[in-house]
Amino acid sequence: MPIRIQSDLPAKAELEEENIFVMDEKRALSQDFRELRIVILNLMPIKQDTELQLLRALSNTPLQIDVTFMQLESHASKNTSGSHLKKFYQTFSELKNRKFDGLIITGAPVEKLDFTEVDYWEELTMIMEWSKTHITSTLHICWGAQAGLFYHYGIKKSLLDHKLSGVYRHHVLNRKEPLVRGFDDYFYAPHSRYTEACREDILKNHNLKVLADSKEAGIYLVMAEEGKQIFVMGHPEYDRVTLDQEYKRDLEKGLDDVALPVNYYPEDDCNRRPELSWRSHANNLYTNWLNYYVYQITPYVLE
Repeated sequence: MPIRIQSDLPAKAELEEENIFVMDEKRALSQDFRELRIVILNLMPIKQDTELQLLRALSNTPLQIDVTFMQLESHASKNTSGSHLKKFYQTFSELKNRKFDGLIITGAPVEKLDFTEVDYWEELTMIMEWSKTHITSTLHICWGAQAGLFYHYGIKKSLLDHKLSGVYRHHVLNRKEPLVRGFDDYFYAPHSRYTEACREDILKNHNLKVLADSKEAGIYLVMAEEGKQIFVMGHPEYDRVTLDQEYKRDLEKGLDDVALPVNYYPEDDCNRRPELSWRSHANNLYTNWLNYYVYQITPYVLE
């Protein structure tokens, strides 16, 4: 089944080019059943890239999904035009009286700051508190996962010795959970971050269940409240070239500790096309979340 988005969202044309079934508002209105309502709080700087990545991931499910994009009122985006945000995004003030089946909180390039130093932290905490009563299940990604673990469970983060960048091997720890249903024993996922949530604090918190881990990249997948809150430490939504773009951007900026992404370029040659080794498990993760923790749980009448 398709994802439902605004007819003129720029990502629509590229998704259709990839043979992904996208339904615009006009066609959706002619159908008589309730689609899942998913709201995406997009904190990434280049929002169009993240829109495309997440819509691509959400499309691999038999469920029809109505996607709403949320922006912050307390922070002005520097890398996405105001006209794009005005046309395709809504604010928390506009959405706070509605209920949604699912919420995705993306990563953000603010990892080196303490949570309370982030200029939109107060608004973000309002949204995370709102999610307890207005969202069936919330999926937190990368910095969004660290922020959610800190806000909901007091899990602190620490600065890594160097940026964790690359595609890392992970081990499934709890096969009985539907979130990892269909996963192989080992799978790969991209990471791109300078910090990590405290491993010891996660493991000793009885409200948190670790579902996947990596010797190199640390804890990857954490679940709480039987799936009402899910935390993904990496970037399963990344496409083939995202890490490549980030690496070459950091080189151009002249940053001191720019390391080649791990397990990414063939023979570690950054001039060659990066290898895509995580897409199937990423699709499985999003499909399992939508099916088992949203669709199977959410009431038919939301409001």
